[in-house]
Amino acid sequence: MVRALEWVDEEGALRIIDQTVLPTDERYFDITSVDALVQAIVSLAVRGAPALGAAGAFGVVIAMNEATANSWDPARLQSEVDKIRTARPTAVNLAWGVDQASAVMSQGIDAVLVRAKDVMAEDEAANRQLSKLGADWILERCGKSKVSIVTHCNTGALATAGWGTAYGIIHELFDRQALTLVYADETRPLLQGARLTGWELEQNGIPYVIEADGASSSTILNGRVDVAIIGADRIAANGDSANKVGSVALALACQRRGIPFIVAAPFSTVDLAIASGDEIAIEERDQKEVLEFATVRTTPRGAVGFNPAFDVTPHDLISAIVTERGVVEPSRPGSSLSGLAS
Repeated sequence: MVRALEWVDEEGALRIIDQTVLPTDERYFDITSVDALVQAIVSLAVRGAPALGAAGAFGVVIAMNEATANSWDPARLQSEVDKIRTARPTAVNLAWGVDQASAVMSQGIDAVLVRAKDVMAEDEAANRQLSKLGADWILERCGKSKVSIVTHCNTGALATAGWGTAYGIIHELFDRQALTLVYADETRPLLQGARLTGWELEQNGIPYVIEADGASSSTILNGRVDVAIIGADRIAANGDSANKVGSVALALACQRRGIPFIVAAPFSTVDLAIASGDEIAIEERDQKEVLEFATVRTTPRGAVGFNPAFDVTPHDLISAIVTERGVVEPSRPGSSLSGLAS
């Protein structure tokens, strides 16, 4: 299984696979500075909410190493940690991972490194558990021995500390011989579905096709799939879910067709401090991402780009939210994410 990131003790570095050059190049580089980590996060060299959580935790180790090497005072160190924490505003896992590691800073760098490694191990274990729960739920709800799936963006090992969330459920179904075909949305404008999900599906031998984002709704309405599964970057207390822009279109089509629309994420992605998706800050990225393709201008010179990285799916369009702690059906009376908190 590919690793989006791993800690290299000998180098004191966070090694990541550069996801901006996949699938044509498989390139790794080692990060030893806060600025390099922030750049990797902003450029999407490392991405995916759970992976960002692990990166944030290891980022505290990197900041403490830099503080020692450069004789930073406590205020400078905290400022650098905060720089990592706020590098991307929508994904709650990044801040959560930083907070997990920061909580033990007073115990020294060795304790912080242990906590960061625990964050990574716990994420993979959570992903494997939620994948089993999600596969069980799908097969029971659909009443079929095999299902076809549509998914959006990338939620596999590349987006997590290991295994995957929505992709993890797909992989679990494939391992159970309960999967027919995966429709992977290309995921404009940076093609995380075509480049990254396609690459992982190819690596794992899972049958798939790549489709344009605009095709996904008709794929659902024409009865080609039994269920849609996506990941999440932040889930509000009421179940509203932020994910890669384009997710809402799948949810609306699933509601019209009457098939399940599932959000899969570790419980660390649930933000019980916000009541609804109205409180989720949506990152807007560089307009060049929609005005150009591979650095080639594809729009009129006077065009202005609008490039929200995420959208928010209302909870009443979500059939199930799958976490390692259990499955919540947001529209069912008495079904609450807060009940999984303890």
